[in-house]
Amino acid sequence: MSIPVPIAILDEKMTAAGSPFELDEAVINGIPTRIWKNTAPSLRAIFEDTQQFAERDYLVYENERITYQQHYQQVVALAHALITDLGISKGDRVALAMRNYPEWPVVFWATVSIGAVIVPLNAWWTTRELEYSIENSGARLVFADQQRAALLAGTCDHIHSLDRVIVIRGEDNAISPNEIRFEDLLTKHKNEQALPPVDIAADDIASIYYTSGTTGKPKGAINSHRNICTNQISGIYLRVRTEYRYGREPEMPTEQMGQLISAPLFHVTGSLAMLCGSTIAGSKIVFMYKWDADTAIRLIEKEKLNSFGGVPSMPLQVLESPLLSQHDTSSVLAVLFGGAPPAPELAERIRIAFPNASSSNGYGLTETSGLSTVCVAEDYLAKPESAGMAAPVCDIKIVTEDGEQLPANEIGEICVKGPQVIRGYWNNPEATAKTITEGWLHTGDLGYLDDEDFLFVVDRAKDMLLRGGENIYCIEVESALYDHPAVIDAAVVGIPHPIIGEEVGALVQVRPGSEVSEKELQDHVAAQIAAYKVPIRIDQHPEPLPRNANGKIMKPAVKDIMEITNSQ
Repeated sequence: MSIPVPIAILDEKMTAAGSPFELDEAVINGIPTRIWKNTAPSLRAIFEDTQQFAERDYLVYENERITYQQHYQQVVALAHALITDLGISKGDRVALAMRNYPEWPVVFWATVSIGAVIVPLNAWWTTRELEYSIENSGARLVFADQQRAALLAGTCDHIHSLDRVIVIRGEDNAISPNEIRFEDLLTKHKNEQALPPVDIAADDIASIYYTSGTTGKPKGAINSHRNICTNQISGIYLRVRTEYRYGREPEMPTEQMGQLISAPLFHVTGSLAMLCGSTIAGSKIVFMYKWDADTAIRLIEKEKLNSFGGVPSMPLQVLESPLLSQHDTSSVLAVLFGGAPPAPELAERIRIAFPNASSSNGYGLTETSGLSTVCVAEDYLAKPESAGMAAPVCDIKIVTEDGEQLPANEIGEICVKGPQVIRGYWNNPEATAKTITEGWLHTGDLGYLDDEDFLFVVDRAKDMLLRGGENIYCIEVESALYDHPAVIDAAVVGIPHPIIGEEVGALVQVRPGSEVSEKELQDHVAAQIAAYKVPIRIDQHPEPLPRNANGKIMKPAVKDIMEITNSQ
Protein backbone atom coordinates (compact mmCIF):
# COMPACT_ATOMS: atom_id res chain seq x y z
CA MET A 1 0.00 0.00 0.00
CA SER A 2 1.40 3.41 -0.99
CA ILE A 3 1.75 6.19 1.56
CA PRO A 4 -1.53 8.14 1.47
CA VAL A 5 -1.46 11.76 0.35
CA PRO A 6 -2.75 14.11 3.10
CA ILE A 7 -6.38 15.06 2.61
CA ALA A 8 -5.71 18.80 3.00
CA ILE A 9 -3.30 18.79 0.05
CA LEU A 10 -5.76 16.90 -2.15
CA ASP A 11 -8.69 19.15 -1.21
CA GLU A 12 -6.71 22.27 -2.12
CA LYS A 13 -5.75 20.90 -5.54
CA MET A 14 -9.06 19.26 -6.39
CA THR A 15 -11.21 22.29 -5.53
CA ALA A 16 -9.04 24.89 -7.28
CA ALA A 17 -10.60 27.39 -9.69
CA GLY A 18 -11.47 25.80 -13.01
CA SER A 19 -11.61 22.23 -11.68
CA PRO A 20 -14.78 20.08 -11.88
CA PHE A 21 -14.96 20.30 -8.08
CA GLU A 22 -14.45 24.06 -7.80
CA LEU A 23 -15.96 25.63 -4.69
CA ASP A 24 -18.24 28.64 -4.47
CA GLU A 25 -20.32 30.32 -1.78
CA ALA A 26 -24.05 30.83 -1.39
CA VAL A 27 -26.22 32.27 1.35
CA ILE A 28 -28.61 29.52 2.49
CA ASN A 29 -31.20 30.37 5.13
CA GLY A 30 -29.14 33.46 5.92
CA ILE A 31 -25.93 31.46 6.47
CA PRO A 32 -22.91 31.88 4.12
CA THR A 33 -22.20 28.32 2.97
CA ARG A 34 -19.53 26.65 0.83
CA ILE A 35 -21.08 24.91 -2.18
CA TRP A 36 -19.99 23.04 -5.29
CA LYS A 37 -19.88 25.54 -8.15
CA ASN A 38 -20.86 22.91 -10.72
CA THR A 39 -23.75 21.27 -8.87
CA ALA A 40 -26.82 20.55 -10.99
CA PRO A 41 -29.37 23.34 -10.41
CA SER A 42 -32.22 20.92 -9.71
CA LEU A 43 -33.33 17.31 -9.82
CA ARG A 44 -35.22 18.18 -13.01
CA ALA A 45 -31.90 19.03 -14.65
CA ILE A 46 -30.46 15.69 -13.51
CA PHE A 47 -33.43 13.86 -14.98
CA GLU A 48 -33.25 15.74 -18.29
CA ASP A 49 -29.61 14.66 -18.66
CA THR A 50 -30.66 11.00 -18.68
CA GLN A 51 -31.72 11.33 -22.32
CA GLN A 52 -28.08 10.73 -23.25
CA PHE A 53 -28.51 7.15 -21.99
CA ALA A 54 -31.70 6.51 -23.98
CA GLU A 55 -30.97 2.98 -25.24
CA ARG A 56 -29.45 1.67 -22.02
CA ASP A 57 -31.33 -0.48 -19.54
CA TYR A 58 -32.45 1.66 -16.60
CA LEU A 59 -34.60 -0.53 -14.36
CA VAL A 60 -34.72 -4.30 -14.01
CA TYR A 61 -37.31 -5.92 -11.77
CA GLU A 62 -37.89 -9.67 -11.95
CA ASN A 63 -38.91 -10.25 -15.61
CA GLU A 64 -39.40 -6.56 -16.39
CA ARG A 65 -36.76 -4.46 -18.15
CA ILE A 66 -37.14 -0.73 -18.84
CA THR A 67 -34.75 1.46 -20.84
CA TYR A 68 -33.86 5.04 -20.00
CA GLN A 69 -35.94 6.16 -23.00
CA GLN A 70 -39.01 4.21 -21.91
CA HIS A 71 -38.64 5.55 -18.40
CA TYR A 72 -38.24 9.12 -19.71
CA GLN A 73 -41.48 8.80 -21.67
CA GLN A 74 -43.32 7.48 -18.60
CA VAL A 75 -42.06 10.37 -16.46
CA VAL A 76 -43.05 12.93 -19.09
CA ALA A 77 -46.53 11.40 -19.37
CA LEU A 78 -47.04 11.39 -15.60
CA ALA A 79 -45.72 14.95 -15.26
CA HIS A 80 -48.41 16.15 -17.67
CA ALA A 81 -51.06 14.07 -15.91
CA LEU A 82 -50.11 15.56 -12.54
CA ILE A 83 -50.67 19.09 -13.84
CA THR A 84 -53.50 18.61 -16.35
CA ASP A 85 -55.62 15.86 -14.82
CA LEU A 86 -54.83 16.10 -11.12
CA GLY A 87 -54.30 19.84 -10.70
CA ILE A 88 -50.90 19.59 -9.05
CA SER A 89 -48.91 22.83 -8.94
CA LYS A 90 -45.41 23.75 -7.89
CA GLY A 91 -45.03 23.26 -4.13
CA ASP A 92 -47.94 20.81 -3.78
CA ARG A 93 -47.12 17.65 -1.86
CA VAL A 94 -47.43 14.23 -3.50
CA ALA A 95 -47.07 11.18 -1.24
CA LEU A 96 -45.67 7.83 -2.35
CA ALA A 97 -46.37 4.61 -0.43
CA MET A 98 -45.14 1.45 -2.09
CA ARG A 99 -42.46 -1.21 -2.37
CA ASN A 100 -39.42 -0.88 -4.63
CA TYR A 101 -41.37 -1.27 -7.86
CA PRO A 102 -40.23 0.31 -11.17
CA GLU A 103 -43.08 2.82 -10.85
CA TRP A 104 -41.47 4.32 -7.72
CA PRO A 105 -38.79 6.25 -9.69
CA VAL A 106 -41.41 7.33 -12.25
CA VAL A 107 -43.48 9.03 -9.54
CA PHE A 108 -40.35 10.46 -7.89
CA TRP A 109 -38.88 12.03 -11.03
CA ALA A 110 -42.22 13.26 -12.40
CA THR A 111 -43.10 14.97 -9.12
CA VAL A 112 -39.79 16.75 -8.54
CA SER A 113 -39.51 17.69 -12.24
CA ILE A 114 -42.65 19.86 -12.07
CA GLY A 115 -41.57 21.55 -8.84
CA ALA A 116 -43.96 19.57 -6.64
CA VAL A 117 -42.75 17.97 -3.41
CA ILE A 118 -42.37 14.20 -3.15
CA VAL A 119 -43.28 12.70 0.24
CA PRO A 120 -42.01 9.08 0.41
CA LEU A 121 -43.81 7.08 3.09
CA ASN A 122 -42.52 4.01 4.89
CA ALA A 123 -44.14 1.01 3.21
CA TRP A 124 -44.07 -0.91 6.49
CA TRP A 125 -46.23 1.59 8.35
CA THR A 126 -49.73 0.93 9.62
CA THR A 127 -52.77 2.86 8.40
CA ARG A 128 -52.51 5.22 11.36
CA GLU A 129 -48.85 5.97 10.70
CA LEU A 130 -49.44 6.52 6.98
CA GLU A 131 -52.40 8.79 7.60
CA TYR A 132 -50.49 10.90 10.11
CA SER A 133 -47.78 11.77 7.59
CA ILE A 134 -50.27 12.32 4.76
CA GLU A 135 -52.27 14.74 6.89
CA ASN A 136 -49.23 16.44 8.41
CA SER A 137 -47.66 17.06 4.99
CA GLY A 138 -50.93 18.20 3.45
CA ALA A 139 -50.41 15.80 0.56
CA ARG A 140 -52.99 16.16 -2.21
CA LEU A 141 -52.26 12.79 -3.79
CA VAL A 142 -50.97 9.41 -2.69
CA PHE A 143 -49.45 6.98 -5.16
CA ALA A 144 -49.78 3.53 -3.57
CA ASP A 145 -49.36 -0.09 -4.55
CA GLN A 146 -52.31 -2.43 -3.99
CA GLN A 147 -51.31 -3.37 -0.44
CA ARG A 148 -50.86 0.24 0.71
CA ALA A 149 -53.99 1.34 -1.17
CA ALA A 150 -55.98 -1.21 0.83
CA LEU A 151 -54.58 0.26 4.05
CA LEU A 152 -55.65 3.72 2.90
CA ALA A 153 -59.20 2.80 1.88
CA GLY A 154 -61.44 5.60 3.09
CA THR A 155 -58.56 7.95 3.90
CA CYS A 156 -59.79 10.57 1.41
CA ASP A 157 -63.02 10.84 3.40
CA HIS A 158 -61.40 12.21 6.55
CA ILE A 159 -58.15 13.86 5.38
CA HIS A 160 -59.39 17.02 3.70
CA SER A 161 -56.19 17.84 1.81
CA LEU A 162 -56.15 14.46 0.07
CA ASP A 163 -57.91 14.42 -3.31
CA ARG A 164 -57.05 11.03 -4.77
CA VAL A 165 -55.20 7.76 -4.29
CA ILE A 166 -53.42 6.59 -7.45
CA VAL A 167 -53.24 2.79 -7.41
CA ILE A 168 -50.17 1.08 -8.85
CA ARG A 169 -50.26 -2.61 -9.79
CA GLY A 170 -53.81 -2.77 -8.55
CA GLU A 171 -56.59 -5.18 -9.40
CA ASP A 172 -59.24 -3.78 -11.74
CA ASN A 173 -62.12 -4.76 -9.45
CA ALA A 174 -60.51 -3.07 -6.44
CA ILE A 175 -60.62 0.53 -7.69
CA SER A 176 -62.90 2.75 -5.57
CA PRO A 177 -64.41 6.14 -6.57
CA ASN A 178 -61.53 8.08 -4.99
CA GLU A 179 -58.90 5.96 -6.73
CA ILE A 180 -57.35 6.17 -10.19
CA ARG A 181 -55.33 3.55 -12.02
CA PHE A 182 -51.73 4.63 -12.58
CA GLU A 183 -51.68 3.02 -16.03
CA ASP A 184 -54.66 5.11 -17.17
CA LEU A 185 -52.78 8.34 -16.45
CA LEU A 186 -49.76 7.23 -18.48
CA THR A 187 -51.88 6.04 -21.39
CA LYS A 188 -53.75 9.34 -21.62
CA HIS A 189 -50.53 11.33 -22.02
CA LYS A 190 -48.35 8.79 -23.84
CA ASN A 191 -47.80 11.10 -26.84
CA GLU A 192 -46.23 13.91 -24.82
CA GLN A 193 -42.57 14.37 -25.78
CA ALA A 194 -41.20 16.85 -23.22
CA LEU A 195 -41.67 17.87 -19.60
CA PRO A 196 -44.07 20.73 -18.90
CA PRO A 197 -42.18 24.04 -18.50
CA VAL A 198 -41.53 24.83 -14.83
CA ASP A 199 -38.89 27.06 -13.23
CA ILE A 200 -37.21 25.41 -10.23
CA ALA A 201 -34.70 27.17 -7.97
CA ALA A 202 -31.93 25.37 -6.12
CA ASP A 203 -33.44 26.06 -2.70
CA ASP A 204 -36.99 25.09 -3.63
CA ILE A 205 -38.33 22.13 -1.65
CA ALA A 206 -37.90 18.80 -3.44
CA SER A 207 -38.92 16.25 -0.81
CA ILE A 208 -40.17 15.63 2.69
CA TYR A 209 -38.94 12.43 4.34
CA TYR A 210 -40.56 11.53 7.64
CA THR A 211 -38.17 10.49 10.36
CA SER A 212 -39.20 9.14 13.76
CA GLY A 213 -39.15 11.77 16.46
CA THR A 214 -38.31 11.66 20.16
CA THR A 215 -41.88 12.79 20.86
CA GLY A 216 -43.17 9.65 19.18
CA LYS A 217 -44.57 11.52 16.15
CA PRO A 218 -42.54 11.47 12.91
CA LYS A 219 -41.06 14.77 11.76
CA GLY A 220 -40.98 15.77 8.10
CA ALA A 221 -37.41 16.59 7.07
CA ILE A 222 -37.43 19.16 4.25
CA ASN A 223 -34.86 18.49 1.52
CA SER A 224 -34.23 21.14 -1.11
CA HIS A 225 -33.03 20.47 -4.63
CA ARG A 226 -29.66 21.89 -3.56
CA ASN A 227 -29.47 19.49 -0.59
CA ILE A 228 -29.91 16.46 -2.82
CA CYS A 229 -27.84 17.65 -5.78
CA THR A 230 -24.96 18.58 -3.46
CA ASN A 231 -24.59 15.02 -2.26
CA GLN A 232 -24.41 13.69 -5.81
CA ILE A 233 -21.21 15.69 -6.32
CA SER A 234 -19.92 14.93 -2.82
CA GLY A 235 -20.30 11.19 -3.33
CA ILE A 236 -18.27 11.32 -6.55
CA TYR A 237 -15.68 13.61 -4.98
CA LEU A 238 -15.04 11.35 -2.00
CA ARG A 239 -14.36 8.34 -4.22
CA VAL A 240 -12.15 10.28 -6.65
CA ARG A 241 -10.20 11.77 -3.75
CA THR A 242 -9.49 8.29 -2.40
CA GLU A 243 -8.08 7.24 -5.77
CA TYR A 244 -5.69 10.20 -5.83
CA ARG A 245 -4.89 9.67 -2.14
CA TYR A 246 -3.40 6.25 -2.91
CA GLY A 247 -1.59 7.19 -6.11
CA ARG A 248 -4.14 6.04 -8.65
CA GLU A 249 -5.58 7.98 -11.57
CA PRO A 250 -9.40 7.79 -11.47
CA GLU A 251 -10.79 5.98 -14.51
CA MET A 252 -14.15 6.54 -16.13
CA PRO A 253 -15.99 3.26 -16.79
CA THR A 254 -16.01 2.24 -20.44
CA GLU A 255 -19.15 0.12 -20.05
CA GLN A 256 -22.46 0.65 -18.30
CA MET A 257 -22.30 -0.03 -14.57
CA GLY A 258 -25.01 -1.88 -12.67
CA GLN A 259 -26.21 -1.55 -9.09
CA LEU A 260 -28.45 -3.74 -6.96
CA ILE A 261 -30.64 -1.47 -4.84
CA SER A 262 -32.00 -3.45 -1.93
CA ALA A 263 -32.40 -0.55 0.50
CA PRO A 264 -36.00 0.74 0.65
CA LEU A 265 -36.54 3.70 -1.66
CA PHE A 266 -38.60 5.40 1.04
CA HIS A 267 -35.32 5.98 2.89
CA VAL A 268 -32.85 8.63 1.76
CA THR A 269 -30.16 5.97 1.33
CA GLY A 270 -32.22 4.05 -1.21
CA SER A 271 -33.57 7.02 -3.13
CA LEU A 272 -31.36 10.10 -2.71
CA ALA A 273 -28.05 8.21 -2.53
CA MET A 274 -28.45 5.01 -4.55
CA LEU A 275 -31.26 5.83 -7.00
CA CYS A 276 -30.16 9.38 -7.81
CA GLY A 277 -26.47 8.48 -7.87
CA SER A 278 -26.99 5.55 -10.24
CA THR A 279 -29.27 7.61 -12.48
CA ILE A 280 -26.70 10.38 -12.90
CA ALA A 281 -24.12 7.78 -13.93
CA GLY A 282 -26.44 6.11 -16.44
CA SER A 283 -26.22 2.85 -14.52
CA LYS A 284 -28.52 -0.13 -14.72
CA ILE A 285 -30.55 -0.44 -11.52
CA VAL A 286 -31.90 -3.77 -10.31
CA PHE A 287 -34.71 -3.92 -7.75
CA MET A 288 -35.74 -6.84 -5.55
CA TYR A 289 -39.24 -7.52 -4.21
CA LYS A 290 -37.64 -8.03 -0.82
CA TRP A 291 -34.09 -8.56 0.39
CA ASP A 292 -32.78 -12.09 0.09
CA ALA A 293 -29.06 -12.84 0.03
CA ASP A 294 -29.33 -15.87 -2.27
CA THR A 295 -31.44 -13.94 -4.76
CA ALA A 296 -28.95 -11.08 -4.61
CA ILE A 297 -26.08 -13.45 -5.49
CA ARG A 298 -28.00 -14.84 -8.47
CA LEU A 299 -28.82 -11.33 -9.70
CA ILE A 300 -25.20 -10.20 -9.40
CA GLU A 301 -24.14 -13.04 -11.69
CA LYS A 302 -27.06 -12.77 -14.13
CA GLU A 303 -26.92 -8.97 -14.56
CA LYS A 304 -23.14 -8.65 -14.02
CA LEU A 305 -23.75 -6.07 -11.31
CA ASN A 306 -20.89 -3.91 -10.07
CA SER A 307 -22.16 -2.81 -6.67
CA PHE A 308 -24.56 -3.82 -3.94
CA GLY A 309 -25.07 -3.13 -0.26
CA GLY A 310 -27.33 -1.57 2.32
CA VAL A 311 -27.06 -1.94 6.06
CA PRO A 312 -24.02 -4.05 7.13
CA SER A 313 -26.21 -7.10 7.71
CA MET A 314 -26.87 -7.35 3.97
CA PRO A 315 -23.29 -7.93 2.76
CA LEU A 316 -22.77 -10.09 5.84
CA GLN A 317 -25.64 -12.35 4.78
CA VAL A 318 -24.18 -12.57 1.27
CA LEU A 319 -20.83 -13.60 2.74
CA GLU A 320 -22.52 -16.27 4.86
CA SER A 321 -24.52 -17.74 1.98
CA PRO A 322 -23.40 -21.16 0.64
CA LEU A 323 -24.38 -19.93 -2.84
CA LEU A 324 -21.62 -17.32 -2.94
CA SER A 325 -18.94 -19.83 -3.92
CA GLN A 326 -21.20 -21.32 -6.60
CA HIS A 327 -21.75 -18.14 -8.63
CA ASP A 328 -19.56 -15.73 -10.57
CA THR A 329 -19.55 -12.44 -8.65
CA SER A 330 -16.29 -11.13 -10.14
CA SER A 331 -18.17 -8.15 -11.62
CA VAL A 332 -18.55 -6.61 -8.13
CA LEU A 333 -16.39 -3.50 -7.80
CA ALA A 334 -17.98 -1.89 -4.75
CA VAL A 335 -19.73 -3.08 -1.60
CA LEU A 336 -21.53 -0.18 0.07
CA PHE A 337 -23.08 0.00 3.49
CA GLY A 338 -24.08 2.30 6.31
CA GLY A 339 -26.96 2.84 8.71
CA ALA A 340 -25.50 0.64 11.45
CA PRO A 341 -22.05 0.05 12.96
CA PRO A 342 -20.22 -2.62 10.90
CA ALA A 343 -18.30 -5.48 12.46
CA PRO A 344 -14.55 -4.72 12.23
CA GLU A 345 -13.85 -8.02 10.48
CA LEU A 346 -16.35 -7.25 7.69
CA ALA A 347 -13.75 -5.29 5.72
CA GLU A 348 -11.32 -8.20 5.49
CA ARG A 349 -14.06 -10.70 4.67
CA ILE A 350 -15.29 -8.51 1.80
CA ARG A 351 -11.72 -8.12 0.49
CA ILE A 352 -11.28 -11.89 0.35
CA ALA A 353 -14.70 -12.69 -1.14
CA PHE A 354 -14.70 -9.85 -3.68
CA PRO A 355 -11.04 -9.29 -4.66
CA ASN A 356 -11.95 -6.76 -7.37
CA ALA A 357 -14.06 -4.66 -5.04
CA SER A 358 -13.54 -1.80 -2.66
CA SER A 359 -15.79 -1.63 0.37
CA SER A 360 -17.06 1.52 1.99
CA ASN A 361 -18.89 2.58 5.10
CA GLY A 362 -20.57 5.93 5.56
CA TYR A 363 -22.45 8.14 7.96
CA GLY A 364 -25.47 10.20 7.14
CA LEU A 365 -28.98 11.01 8.25
CA THR A 366 -32.28 11.98 6.71
CA GLU A 367 -31.38 15.48 7.91
CA THR A 368 -28.16 15.48 5.85
CA SER A 369 -29.98 14.19 2.75
CA GLY A 370 -28.28 10.83 3.21
CA LEU A 371 -24.57 11.66 3.23
CA SER A 372 -22.07 13.26 5.61
CA THR A 373 -18.92 11.13 5.49
CA VAL A 374 -17.57 8.13 3.57
CA CYS A 375 -14.74 5.73 4.39
CA VAL A 376 -13.73 3.83 1.25
CA ALA A 377 -11.11 1.42 -0.12
CA GLU A 378 -7.73 1.55 1.67
CA ASP A 379 -9.00 4.07 4.20
CA TYR A 380 -11.74 1.64 5.19
CA LEU A 381 -9.32 -1.28 5.46
CA ALA A 382 -7.05 0.85 7.66
CA LYS A 383 -9.88 2.18 9.83
CA PRO A 384 -12.83 -0.23 9.50
CA GLU A 385 -14.60 1.21 12.54
CA SER A 386 -14.56 4.74 11.11
CA ALA A 387 -17.37 6.34 9.14
CA GLY A 388 -14.79 8.27 7.14
CA MET A 389 -14.20 11.89 6.25
CA ALA A 390 -16.40 14.67 4.93
CA ALA A 391 -16.21 16.44 1.57
CA PRO A 392 -14.90 20.04 1.48
CA VAL A 393 -18.44 21.49 1.46
CA CYS A 394 -19.26 19.73 4.74
CA ASP A 395 -18.05 20.71 8.20
CA ILE A 396 -18.18 18.39 11.20
CA LYS A 397 -17.51 19.26 14.81
CA ILE A 398 -17.88 17.46 18.12
CA VAL A 399 -19.44 19.41 20.99
CA THR A 400 -20.21 19.06 24.68
CA GLU A 401 -23.72 19.25 26.13
CA ASP A 402 -23.07 22.98 26.55
CA GLY A 403 -22.14 23.38 22.89
CA GLU A 404 -18.40 23.81 23.37
CA GLN A 405 -16.28 22.33 20.59
CA LEU A 406 -14.09 19.41 21.65
CA PRO A 407 -10.57 18.58 20.44
CA ALA A 408 -9.60 15.43 18.54
CA ASN A 409 -10.28 12.04 20.13
CA GLU A 410 -12.81 13.34 22.67
CA ILE A 411 -16.37 12.02 22.54
CA GLY A 412 -19.30 14.41 22.23
CA GLU A 413 -22.31 15.12 20.05
CA ILE A 414 -21.71 15.07 16.30
CA CYS A 415 -22.74 18.30 14.55
CA VAL A 416 -22.84 18.75 10.77
CA LYS A 417 -22.97 21.88 8.62
CA GLY A 418 -23.15 22.33 4.87
CA PRO A 419 -25.41 22.66 1.81
CA GLN A 420 -26.69 19.11 2.30
CA VAL A 421 -28.30 19.90 5.68
CA ILE A 422 -32.10 20.19 5.55
CA ARG A 423 -33.77 23.57 5.86
CA GLY A 424 -35.86 22.29 8.78
CA TYR A 425 -38.88 20.18 9.70
CA TRP A 426 -42.24 20.60 8.01
CA ASN A 427 -44.65 22.70 10.10
CA ASN A 428 -42.46 22.20 13.16
CA PRO A 429 -40.47 25.36 13.92
CA GLU A 430 -39.80 24.24 17.49
CA ALA A 431 -38.05 21.05 16.40
CA THR A 432 -36.20 22.97 13.70
CA ALA A 433 -34.90 25.56 16.16
CA LYS A 434 -33.85 22.85 18.60
CA THR A 435 -32.03 20.76 16.00
CA ILE A 436 -30.43 23.35 13.70
CA THR A 437 -28.59 26.34 15.16
CA GLU A 438 -26.69 28.80 12.96
CA GLY A 439 -26.56 26.19 10.20
CA TRP A 440 -25.25 23.43 12.48
CA LEU A 441 -27.31 20.23 12.63
CA HIS A 442 -27.22 18.62 16.07
CA THR A 443 -27.47 14.95 15.14
CA GLY A 444 -28.07 13.44 18.56
CA ASP A 445 -25.31 10.93 17.79
CA LEU A 446 -22.15 10.62 19.86
CA GLY A 447 -18.72 10.29 18.30
CA TYR A 448 -15.27 11.75 17.89
CA LEU A 449 -12.85 12.93 15.21
CA ASP A 450 -9.37 11.43 15.23
CA ASP A 451 -6.15 13.31 14.44
CA GLU A 452 -6.81 12.97 10.70
CA ASP A 453 -10.45 14.14 11.00
CA PHE A 454 -11.88 10.67 10.44
CA LEU A 455 -15.25 10.39 12.14
CA PHE A 456 -16.01 7.56 14.57
CA VAL A 457 -19.64 7.08 15.66
CA VAL A 458 -19.78 5.47 19.09
CA ASP A 459 -23.34 5.82 20.39
CA ARG A 460 -26.67 7.54 19.97
CA ALA A 461 -27.58 10.33 22.32
CA LYS A 462 -31.24 9.96 21.42
CA ASP A 463 -33.29 7.21 23.05
CA MET A 464 -33.41 5.21 19.86
CA LEU A 465 -32.80 1.70 18.57
CA LEU A 466 -31.43 0.78 15.16
CA ARG A 467 -32.96 -2.40 13.77
CA GLY A 468 -31.69 -3.41 10.34
CA GLY A 469 -31.19 0.23 9.37
CA GLU A 470 -34.60 1.32 10.68
CA ASN A 471 -34.67 3.97 13.40
CA ILE A 472 -37.03 3.04 16.23
CA TYR A 473 -37.63 5.67 18.88
CA CYS A 474 -38.27 4.01 22.22
CA ILE A 475 -40.91 6.52 23.24
CA GLU A 476 -43.12 5.53 20.31
CA VAL A 477 -43.13 1.87 21.37
CA GLU A 478 -43.50 2.83 25.03
CA SER A 479 -46.52 4.99 24.18
CA ALA A 480 -48.15 2.05 22.42
CA LEU A 481 -47.56 -0.12 25.50
CA TYR A 482 -48.88 2.58 27.86
CA ASP A 483 -52.07 2.61 25.81
CA HIS A 484 -52.92 -0.89 27.11
CA PRO A 485 -55.16 -0.61 30.21
CA ALA A 486 -53.09 -3.14 32.18
CA VAL A 487 -49.77 -1.29 31.74
CA ILE A 488 -48.77 1.39 34.23
CA ASP A 489 -45.09 1.72 33.31
CA ALA A 490 -42.98 0.69 30.33
CA ALA A 491 -39.39 0.87 29.15
CA VAL A 492 -38.06 -0.17 25.74
CA VAL A 493 -34.45 -1.27 25.23
CA GLY A 494 -32.37 -2.89 22.52
CA ILE A 495 -31.56 -6.58 22.45
CA PRO A 496 -28.30 -7.14 20.52
CA HIS A 497 -28.66 -9.17 17.32
CA PRO A 498 -25.70 -10.39 15.23
CA ILE A 499 -27.32 -9.65 11.86
CA ILE A 500 -29.70 -6.70 12.18
CA GLY A 501 -27.96 -4.92 15.06
CA GLU A 502 -30.79 -4.72 17.58
CA GLU A 503 -34.19 -6.22 18.27
CA VAL A 504 -36.83 -4.45 20.35
CA GLY A 505 -37.31 -5.53 23.95
CA ALA A 506 -39.58 -4.13 26.65
CA LEU A 507 -40.07 -4.26 30.40
CA VAL A 508 -43.49 -3.36 31.78
CA GLN A 509 -45.12 -2.99 35.15
CA VAL A 510 -48.78 -4.01 35.13
CA ARG A 511 -51.60 -2.90 37.39
CA PRO A 512 -52.10 -4.99 40.54
CA GLY A 513 -54.53 -7.80 39.86
CA SER A 514 -54.18 -7.48 36.08
CA GLU A 515 -53.33 -10.49 33.98
CA VAL A 516 -52.01 -9.91 30.50
CA SER A 517 -49.85 -12.14 28.32
CA GLU A 518 -46.83 -11.17 26.26
CA LYS A 519 -48.76 -12.09 23.10
CA GLU A 520 -51.65 -9.83 24.06
CA LEU A 521 -49.29 -6.90 24.59
CA GLN A 522 -47.50 -7.60 21.31
CA ASP A 523 -50.81 -7.71 19.44
CA HIS A 524 -51.85 -4.45 21.09
CA VAL A 525 -48.65 -2.73 19.96
CA ALA A 526 -48.89 -4.25 16.45
CA ALA A 527 -52.32 -2.70 16.00
CA GLN A 528 -50.83 0.78 16.46
CA ILE A 529 -47.36 0.83 14.92
CA ALA A 530 -45.37 -0.96 12.22
CA ALA A 531 -44.48 -4.61 12.72
CA TYR A 532 -40.73 -4.01 12.86
CA LYS A 533 -41.23 -1.85 15.96
CA VAL A 534 -43.13 -4.51 17.93
CA PRO A 535 -41.04 -5.93 20.80
CA ILE A 536 -39.96 -9.52 20.25
CA ARG A 537 -39.81 -9.87 24.02
CA ILE A 538 -41.90 -8.19 26.73
CA ASP A 539 -41.03 -9.00 30.34
CA GLN A 540 -43.22 -8.09 33.31
CA HIS A 541 -41.75 -6.59 36.46
CA PRO A 542 -43.67 -6.65 39.76
CA GLU A 543 -42.14 -3.42 41.07
CA PRO A 544 -41.83 0.15 39.74
CA LEU A 545 -39.24 0.44 36.99
CA PRO A 546 -35.87 1.91 38.05
CA ARG A 547 -35.67 5.69 37.70
CA ASN A 548 -33.06 8.30 38.59
CA ALA A 549 -33.55 11.37 40.76
CA ASN A 550 -35.03 13.26 37.80
CA GLY A 551 -37.62 10.56 37.24
CA LYS A 552 -36.02 9.25 34.05
CA ILE A 553 -36.00 5.50 33.54
CA MET A 554 -32.49 4.07 33.83
CA LYS A 555 -32.19 1.90 30.75
CA PRO A 556 -28.97 0.11 31.85
CA ALA A 557 -30.80 -1.04 34.99
CA VAL A 558 -33.71 -2.22 32.84
CA LYS A 559 -31.29 -4.33 30.80
CA ASP A 560 -29.90 -5.78 34.02
CA ILE A 561 -33.38 -6.80 35.14
CA MET A 562 -34.02 -8.41 31.76
CA GLU A 563 -30.54 -9.99 31.84
CA ILE A 564 -29.62 -8.48 28.48
CA THR A 565 -25.90 -8.30 27.76
CA ASN A 566 -24.01 -6.68 24.89
CA SER A 567 -22.75 -10.08 23.79
CA GLN A 568 -26.18 -11.58 23.12
